[in-house]
Amino acid sequence: MDGVLYVGSRKIDGASETLDFLRQNRIPFRFITNTTTRTPQALLEKLEALGFEADSDEIFTAVSATLGYLRSRGTPSCFLLLRDEVKVMFDEFEEDRECPEFVVIGDIGASWSYDTLNAVFNMLMRGSNLICMHRNKYWQDEDGLRMDIGAFVAALEYVSSKEALVIGKPSPTFFQQAISSLGLPPAEVAIVGDDIDSDVGGGQACGLQGVLVQTGKFRQDYLDRSRTKPAAVIGSIKDLPKLLGHESRH
Repeated sequence: MDGVLYVGSRKIDGASETLDFLRQNRIPFRFITNTTTRTPQALLEKLEALGFEADSDEIFTAVSATLGYLRSRGTPSCFLLLRDEVKVMFDEFEEDRECPEFVVIGDIGASWSYDTLNAVFNMLMRGSNLICMHRNKYWQDEDGLRMDIGAFVAALEYVSSKEALVIGKPSPTFFQQAISSLGLPPAEVAIVGDDIDSDVGGGQACGLQGVLVQTGKFRQDYLDRSRTKPAAVIGSIKDLPKLLGHESRH
């Protein structure tokens, strides 16, 4: 979504027309995102505010996937590093600031601090398990690149010698949920994203075709260094119809 359909509050040129093309030609698709700063409902409202047609059952987020995972474990105690507007979705779980069963990491923006990281480190050393909604390295907003939560997750893994459970992209389980909803085999599905690691690499590991767009966080030098080789690289989402063998009408 972010970096493919829009960057911040700016819609990417041709994005709406491409989604219209897919619907008109009965080519099914899903919106998948690692965004942890908004609830699925808030993401739906953002899409609609930007002029995109979307239904709630077409959106798969790292937040909703994490909620589903925790529910599958019963009613575990948690320490939630989430923004307040997202944290309310997890009210059913008891909060424990000493030794929770799970420490759950999302994006808390400028609230990261040494004290916060050290508190989580000590929870992990006392036996807590670490969940990260994703481990992206960075993302793109209207002001440029921003460091993402993957750096903090890596630091906590290093000092605690514990491996985090990744819920969002590139987790195979996350991709499989979206694929299953399409009712198609992976070989007939493509992931279109701006992240060579989480999007293209994660999707290709699940048998999808990986299509990299040169918008959002895309950087040519990073692609050149990557071991992941996309099935296709396109300028932006507006070039998708042509890639599918159709001339764009916009």
